[in-house]
Amino acid sequence: MNYQFWKKSKKDSSKVKKSATREWFDAIIFAVVAATIIRGLFIEAFTIPTGSMEKSLLIGDFLFVSKVNYGARTPITPLSFPFAHHTMPIIGTKAYSEAIKLPYYRLPGLSKIKNNDVVVFNYPMEDFRPTDKKENYIKRCIGIGGDTLKIVNGLVSINGKVVNLPEFGQMTYLVKTDGSGFNPKVMNDLKIQGAKLNMEGDYMLNLTASNEEKIKKFANVKAIQPELNAPGSSGNEVYPFDAKLNWTRDNYGPILIPRKGETIQLNLSNIEIYKRPIEAYEGKNKVEIASGEILINGKRVESYTFRQDYFWMMGDNRHFSSDSRYWGFVPEDHIVGKALFVWMSWDTDGTFLSKVRWNRLLMGIR
Repeated sequence: MNYQFWKKSKKDSSKVKKSATREWFDAIIFAVVAATIIRGLFIEAFTIPTGSMEKSLLIGDFLFVSKVNYGARTPITPLSFPFAHHTMPIIGTKAYSEAIKLPYYRLPGLSKIKNNDVVVFNYPMEDFRPTDKKENYIKRCIGIGGDTLKIVNGLVSINGKVVNLPEFGQMTYLVKTDGSGFNPKVMNDLKIQGAKLNMEGDYMLNLTASNEEKIKKFANVKAIQPELNAPGSSGNEVYPFDAKLNWTRDNYGPILIPRKGETIQLNLSNIEIYKRPIEAYEGKNKVEIASGEILINGKRVESYTFRQDYFWMMGDNRHFSSDSRYWGFVPEDHIVGKALFVWMSWDTDGTFLSKVRWNRLLMGIR
């Protein structure tokens, strides 16, 4: 008796070997799907294009951002080209379709956003793009929902307690010398940037607290002081763009940051502060002022209960940062993730042997 009847014949036509092209295609599809899942739910690589976080983060830093810490945000605009954010490279067209839009949802995370976390988020003022396709920004979270923020002469305070500038944070200083200049090599070694203002020896320098102490001790330095914008000196250039408030980048607030479930009393003095988040981030609301009364969707109101948490973001390079002082609150649904560490840093101005900033490789972000 033939006990091998169950074995398939060598000529079994159902067993077809894939071509090399098909195997490569399947491998590429698998890699794209796997990478998309990893980028969307776990960790994503970003690069620093501007100096708003210097010297905590430098132009040319490549960093990993965790989606797990705060909980991954599920796609709001799922139809998009892989690995392109909002614009296709080279051709410059949109890299996504709005044919399908999903509601905002965030998976459970390991922690909540805390004060002083370095956070990647979508730039909130780009109303012409879906939330998850807005430009990515990175800043330090200075205030969270429920905090009251105030800035006096460049010093930030949260709930009445002064928040020191981060170790490598910078501010602009007016430096008066005896007319002589600074040694270019010393300035280069300290990585100090700035400009000479006049022939009398006045300089405008961007300094960390450490470099300010060093410059102060130079023999040719007569005086040094922060270059600050006094109250009322900036017109209406800072959020909420109300000249009556007299707020500037260095003298700002107090301002209460909304928290989910918190009811804030509204009046004619603060409505401009909260009008933007109520209209733009809290659903399809219309805020109006008529005959001295505040109307939301045509109904008179004296308060509003917020539906999500909000955050106040600022760059460590305080006088060269476009941040919440200029465009207001960042809502929770715009949060992308927490910056973890720098895995690579590339200095375009370096020499052949110093292009890579070796001391920054695998540097944790604080």
